[in-house]
Amino acid sequence: MTSAPAAPAAPSSSAASGGPAGAGRVPLGRADVEAAAVRIAGLVRRTPLLPGLPAPDRHRSGGRLLLLKAEHLQYGGSFKLRGAANAVLALGARRIVTGSSGNHGIALARLAAALGAELTVVLAGGAHPAKIALIRALGGRTVGVPGGVAERDARAQALAEETGAVLVPSSDHELVVAGQGTVGLEILAEAPDVETVYVPTGGGGLLAGVCLAAYGHPVRVVGVEPAGSRRYARSLAAGHPVRLAPGVSVADGLRGQQPGAVPYPVVRDRVDDLVAVSDAEILAAAALLRRRGIEAEPSGAVALAGAMRAGRGTGTGAGRAVAVVSGGNTTAALTAAAAAATASRTGRPTHTTRATRTTGTTPITHTTRSLLEEIS
Repeated sequence: MTSAPAAPAAPSSSAASGGPAGAGRVPLGRADVEAAAVRIAGLVRRTPLLPGLPAPDRHRSGGRLLLLKAEHLQYGGSFKLRGAANAVLALGARRIVTGSSGNHGIALARLAAALGAELTVVLAGGAHPAKIALIRALGGRTVGVPGGVAERDARAQALAEETGAVLVPSSDHELVVAGQGTVGLEILAEAPDVETVYVPTGGGGLLAGVCLAAYGHPVRVVGVEPAGSRRYARSLAAGHPVRLAPGVSVADGLRGQQPGAVPYPVVRDRVDDLVAVSDAEILAAAALLRRRGIEAEPSGAVALAGAMRAGRGTGTGAGRAVAVVSGGNTTAALTAAAAAATASRTGRPTHTTRATRTTGTTPITHTTRSLLEEIS
């Protein structure tokens, strides 16, 4: 693991075609993240950095302060909209299949509703019922499979091949990783002096994206995994991707079993540290956020749990840090969103849910943007 490797020698254009990296393809680079930021600008919110947990002695210690990247305020309730939008817009997909723990499926369902596309979401056992209900309320079709994330993703790939639909994985896709990396671009633009960024880590798309955004910058990138699903820590220790048995965690969105072909080499080459947090630490972090008026789901509180374990916000950590609050899809938020989506779909003529499809950097139409705001 390295602290701040040099930026790639040449800008990458690998994400233009999407899919896992293959022989002869230029590796992903920061240029792919910058291109994603332009492409999705009309569809995503530029979320704020919120004051987090000030150290009691921060005025005497150089202003130490843990900031929170508020992705729980993103349309659809999580950062997942960024990667989903980048992939859907670049590929111009009209029929989409994905495997998801919930938030990625919600993001794609919102996009499909606005763009008039068809969506099928494959979910493994243990998926949050309220997330399934919201995907359906937004017009997506859901398919349940027994087993874990590996079985889910295999079924999604098979469905895409059978139907001719475009497969948009939740993390193992160049366009998705590049889109998630816009979180990192925004952090570094707003807080260029940040010394450490804590990133929740499941499939690794967000962590890899932040690593791409951080190339050439002296920021430390720390991935935070649930203690029962340390797929990246174990894989880096082994020197190759390792598949774990399905894990159990309160962080339902971080149950990936194996690093993907796209995010793994990015994380391997750039991440500075990987830490593990217990369910008790995750729930404590979520409770702390709630006391500060931030309704984060357990997966969204994982990075804060990692920062707290490192002493951030307690007066013992050095330097300025950011923890990504990656999602706010609590049961209450999901239930309210499903009710609003159902009312919106049943009360609007079908033709008004269609919008002009865009690819590349073509601006999003006003109709599309309005629809996304209505169903946020």
